[in-house]
Amino acid sequence: MKYKKNLSLFLVILMVTMTIGCSEDSMVLGNNKDMNLLEEGEGTSDYTPVPGGQAILPLTNFNTLNPLLTENSNYYFFSKLIFEGLFEFDNNLNITNQLAESYNIKDNGRIVEIQLRKDVLWHDGQKFSAEDVAFTIDTIKYASLDSTYKQMFSNSLGVYGQGDIKNILNVNITGTNSLNITFDKSLGNNLEVLTFPIIPKHIFNSAGNSRYIKALEVNNYKPIGTGPFKFDSYEKMKEIKLIANDDYWNDRPYIDEILGMVFESEEDILTAFETGQISMATTVDVDWDKYAQNNRINILEFVSSNYEFLGFNFGKELFSGEKGEGLRRAIAYAIDRQAIIQKVYLGHGTQVDVPIHPDSWLLSDNANKFGYNIDLAKAELSKIGFKDMDNDGIIEDESGNKIFLKILTNSYNITRLKTAEMIKDDLRKVGILVSIYPENNKSNSITRDDIDKQWELVNNHLASGDYDIALLGWQLSVIPDLSFAFHSSRISQNTNFIRYSRENMDNLLQKTSTAGTREEKLKSYSELQELITKDLPYVSLFFRNKALLIDSKIIGDLNPRLFNPYKGIEKAYIPEEFQ
Repeated sequence: MKYKKNLSLFLVILMVTMTIGCSEDSMVLGNNKDMNLLEEGEGTSDYTPVPGGQAILPLTNFNTLNPLLTENSNYYFFSKLIFEGLFEFDNNLNITNQLAESYNIKDNGRIVEIQLRKDVLWHDGQKFSAEDVAFTIDTIKYASLDSTYKQMFSNSLGVYGQGDIKNILNVNITGTNSLNITFDKSLGNNLEVLTFPIIPKHIFNSAGNSRYIKALEVNNYKPIGTGPFKFDSYEKMKEIKLIANDDYWNDRPYIDEILGMVFESEEDILTAFETGQISMATTVDVDWDKYAQNNRINILEFVSSNYEFLGFNFGKELFSGEKGEGLRRAIAYAIDRQAIIQKVYLGHGTQVDVPIHPDSWLLSDNANKFGYNIDLAKAELSKIGFKDMDNDGIIEDESGNKIFLKILTNSYNITRLKTAEMIKDDLRKVGILVSIYPENNKSNSITRDDIDKQWELVNNHLASGDYDIALLGWQLSVIPDLSFAFHSSRISQNTNFIRYSRENMDNLLQKTSTAGTREEKLKSYSELQELITKDLPYVSLFFRNKALLIDSKIIGDLNPRLFNPYKGIEKAYIPEEFQ
């Protein structure tokens, strides 16, 4: 994860990148509208898949074609057409084989034995082998700390090093297409670590460390991978051209060419899509329903990594002890999350009770416990002695003090401000007064300088503990590790800014980190979610959705996901009449 606004790492919380970037307003999720690119009955059955045609995908300015060094999210996703890893994520965010044909986990997760595919060629015709995997791992470990993949898989906000390449102790090549990877300890995300792109050893033929230096070059890097498309040409700051890989191990793509066109901003990308200059674009905001009636455009909605929540300040006596737990439960019941999703995010969100992605295989069936229920909210308040003693509609504690809460949020984010206002109204219905700060007094003329200054102010309030509840958002990694938010050791580092400290939580976080098998990992995450829904360090609101907009001349089972918005393009085609 990366922090968005040069504030502290912990404000990764508001709008960060999953390790690869995200727009400031990105967050929500939703109702997965997996629509076909042409509606059934509108002629898709009349088309036969044929080779040919060109698809144009958007890029923003990036500084290198090197997949191990890129810090640009658009190029990161684009590079997945060129490069592949040992493993990739499936629709449930579990691991599926890619260049690995099979694997075996041994020694409680410390050793992963891997058998590689034997039918894989590099784009220059050389055979892919275990030597390439070992070389890639050594290159990443040799890289400087600001390497994107080192950041991506080090999960530096975690406590136990979940998903950290530096935890690879050694690589033992046991055959041309087989190897054993040994970690320095049991690791719950041992397979997730191995999703980085593999690069070819043979093109970096210098001796010693020189070959690693060459493999980590920023300039004049020629991408050679094993993926469905091959690098053809690059015009800096303008475009990159790929061509179909005739020798691809998973069948040649139908589309002949992929052109990556470079734009200045995400807004320019959307304009280019609307005017037909490019074939696909992801949405910048939530209002993509306006394209629904356009026959030229198809919309594939998918769950993003952007997670919205309320975090309680456990440094406040109000939220401590049994009474604090009852108050947190009452607040969870009192908030109409579906109304927020519908009214603020136009339905493009998925309600959750835990910070686990809604698609994830780790999501427990027992994780969803808090539906909107005013009666239960009032009952919880009554149990802890909070009642409206003077019949003015506002509840008081046993000493007669009215319950008044301050919600801290970045109110220059208009969708988040509207969310805060709806939460304020919901809590007022159960007798809790709420104020929102910092106030937004200039919603129609917000500048970048205004946003930066407000971020700094929010950051200061979080660091000093000067708030009751914080309405914020994380962009969570596809590799799950919640220790950055809930482990007591992170209080001093400010990522656990809610000052939450529980020994049983610390123990469970360690257990998820060191679960050596997939079965143990699933069990430990179930226990973790049970504790989260019981203790409620956060009231989880929802994940936000994104959408991939697609020119309807591209036909196929595209399946955009947070880890790859272009998933399935290698099987898509363009009918001959549209080429």
